[in-house]
Amino acid sequence: VQLQASGGGPVQAGGSLRLSCAASGGVFRLYYMGWFRQAPGKEREFVAAIGRNGTIRYYSDPVKGRFTISRDNAKNMMYLQMNTLKPEDTAVYYCAAQRVPTGLATNVYDYWGQGTLVTVSS
Repeated sequence: VQLQASGGGPVQAGGSLRLSCAASGGVFRLYYMGWFRQAPGKEREFVAAIGRNGTIRYYSDPVKGRFTISRDNAKNMMYLQMNTLKPEDTAVYYCAAQRVPTGLATNVYDYWGQGTLVTVSS
């Protein structure tokens, strides 16, 4: 499975961005999907995950209530709607795919996209 994240860019604090993740080369609906981020000088951290049909969703505490993960299996796409952005949300955001749910909030994903940079200014 190949994953390509897009939609990052500069934004002011309080603003919104919508990240997209395009999947190809596999049966998208069979994969659990996740978003991770890595800020400068920090380790990659879990942001959100979604089950195969979109009914199961998990969020990290820092983004809960502000970010919404979704997917469109017909289009092989996953999204992350980010609202009320804060400077501490600045990071490279990665999308990832996991065939067997061995830990949706961990780094144990089978495939990773290249990342898209989100920069939130105060």
